[in-house]
Amino acid sequence: MSSVARARFWLEVALGALSGGLFFTTLLVPEWIELAFGIDPDRGSGAFEILITVGFLTATIACGVRARLEHRRAQTASGCPDTVR
Repeated sequence: MSSVARARFWLEVALGALSGGLFFTTLLVPEWIELAFGIDPDRGSGAFEILITVGFLTATIACGVRARLEHRRAQTASGCPDTVR
């Protein structure tokens, strides 16, 4: 795996982990946005929290897929068989 592929893979893993953590945080404590930033963009309706939760879930899945594709591409380019299936 080249250093560029390795860096891209780890960046995608880190971003996926961050968005996954924020996804679970939003599920467990939906008001964290109001608590952290002192704003209430949806005036208590919860719509913003649902939108943010869906966004974090989408980002987590996208980063996971991208990391997996990058890993497989790097393994194929180096001629090493992918041992985890």
